[in-house]
Amino acid sequence: MTCETAESVDFHAHVFHRGLPGVDRPRYLPDRDALPAAYLALLDRHGIGGAVLVQPSFLGARNDFLLDCLARHPTRFRAVVVLDQDRLHRPAALAPLAVDGVAGVRLNLIGRPVPDLTGPHWRQLAVQLADRGRHVEVHAAGGQWTALAPALRSWPSAVVIDHLGLPGASGASEEADRTVVDLAGRDHVWLKVSAPYRCAPGRAARMLRLVLAEAGHRRLLWGSDWPWTRHEDGRTYADCLAWPAAHLDPAALCAATVDNPARLLNWSPSPGR
Repeated sequence: MTCETAESVDFHAHVFHRGLPGVDRPRYLPDRDALPAAYLALLDRHGIGGAVLVQPSFLGARNDFLLDCLARHPTRFRAVVVLDQDRLHRPAALAPLAVDGVAGVRLNLIGRPVPDLTGPHWRQLAVQLADRGRHVEVHAAGGQWTALAPALRSWPSAVVIDHLGLPGASGASEEADRTVVDLAGRDHVWLKVSAPYRCAPGRAARMLRLVLAEAGHRRLLWGSDWPWTRHEDGRTYADCLAWPAAHLDPAALCAATVDNPARLLNWSPSPGR
């Protein structure tokens, strides 16, 4: 990777330790810790200025550890929280949106039904996100994108698509891929170049080529997906830096790591502070 600068941002990473209270019947529980000190050491070693920490699925809407990490390292981190979907009508459920450094809300739909984003509570949340300059991050796959697309096309805040839309995962079809490409061409939609190993073989590179051809690189974001939950063995941070460098030209790479995160977040990390 040739665009390591103090202003560069890893747009997708997780921090946690084993034993944190989380959701009932989680799909996954970690067998190792991912502590902020270890992650910051990786960022420093590779010349990455800061990161967006994303609430992992197994912790649900219990954002306490995430927000504590954000408070301890406000010049290095921004955060994407999870809200309790069943309590969006309650002001207390939206309290994390008021925390300094919270950049957005994650909607993780893997293995879950697609909610009706046109419903009143979702539309109210969308307006709040837009008013606060925050985004909704959508983690979905396959036919879920077809169901989500009508609402996301007119979503009032920024939308961030996780992991290239997971092309080829969960029985994804050509129609699903085309839907993601169409969304990525919208001015309010951003796409994470991250976690190609979570996609079907070869499909991540193909999706990236399609998006570059039809939408360019002005809304691409790079993320390492550290610590690569369920895909930890044999993986390194250097691998995660090498993949985008092999598929993006230098201008696109710098856009995805420096320019685009700064525009979306209205923030750049300050490692020396």
